[in-house]
Amino acid sequence: MPELAKAAKQTRAWACYDCGKCTATCPIARAGGAYSPRRHVLATNLGQPSVIGDNGTLFNCLTCSLCDRRCPAQVNYTELVRKLRELSYREGVEPECPHGGALQSVMRMMATGGTEQRRMDWLGADLKTEPKKGEVFYWTGCTMYYDAFFPDLKVTTLEGTRAAVRLMNTAGVTPVVSAEERCCGHDLLWNGDRKNFELLAKHNVKLVADSGAKMLVTSCAECLRTWKIDYEPFFEGTPPQIIHITEFLAQQWTEFSFKTTNSRRRVTFQDPCRLGRHLGIYDSPRQVLAALPGVEHVEMRRSGPAAMCCAGGTWSNCDRFAKQIQVERLREARATGAEVLVTACPKCQIHFRCAMKDPKLGGEIEIEMRDVAELVAGALK
Repeated sequence: MPELAKAAKQTRAWACYDCGKCTATCPIARAGGAYSPRRHVLATNLGQPSVIGDNGTLFNCLTCSLCDRRCPAQVNYTELVRKLRELSYREGVEPECPHGGALQSVMRMMATGGTEQRRMDWLGADLKTEPKKGEVFYWTGCTMYYDAFFPDLKVTTLEGTRAAVRLMNTAGVTPVVSAEERCCGHDLLWNGDRKNFELLAKHNVKLVADSGAKMLVTSCAECLRTWKIDYEPFFEGTPPQIIHITEFLAQQWTEFSFKTTNSRRRVTFQDPCRLGRHLGIYDSPRQVLAALPGVEHVEMRRSGPAAMCCAGGTWSNCDRFAKQIQVERLREARATGAEVLVTACPKCQIHFRCAMKDPKLGGEIEIEMRDVAELVAGALK
């Protein structure tokens, strides 16, 4: 099959040693699942599409890139999975999406256009934004949808969005926040639906280009990865500088004044896979936490490039193995003695809150969670 040969060449799957380190590293495989990255690499190299799709595990991959980091042959397995899912999608194979696929349906509605969104209801009078033109564009992502979809989890991802705008205002920036923004398409791309991803990409790139923004800031690690890497073919001319909110805060830190405090709160930080292993951004969140008055930052046993995934990045799979990974990670967070688990991507918060709803575990894994921008904004004078 020529498509598989091309995928093997583009991702270095051909270089596989068949050593099995990817499967030994894989969080899903370690949790007891039947998933094996090595099996998919071998099937790709042998040109066996039926083997890739026969047991339904292709969409189990978390695309966390931990196997990429540890592969001695430098196989880009994460990218291989994305390509294999695109080929499967063309053959009519889709994941059994959690929540009845409702979020994917909303994304496709946005891709098609013509549906009026109420994206701006979260904006209060205390926050200054521009509707169309400005030097800085704040990309909100889908937090307003997440909070509406998961009220039973008491999800508050919009608090991080509001805090980001408040901090930008404090630094003297009035960002563009557009009612015409649509989902970045991250999840559609990683589930194989390239057609609708491209519709979203073209709309969003034009929207930001028309704003005249020289910088785009986002609080979502998945949006950041999408804008920095996956949108690259859609830019015409020079793209804006694209940064995470923690990078913005680190750059603008001298603009902030904080409350005086004698108390200290111990916090620990969850490295999002897209921010860390996909983009190599580890320092800016830690710089922010280290400089924040009244905060003691402690690392979990596995952090930085070795951090555990929140086990639900693309809304493609949610099973007992994913829950086991989340519970294990929350236990790691609790083991640090931290009072707060700080996140830098809204999905991390959603998946961990879902895991904490398990009635059998009670208070064993419960921990307060705050978006990093929310924590900083709460400390301002």
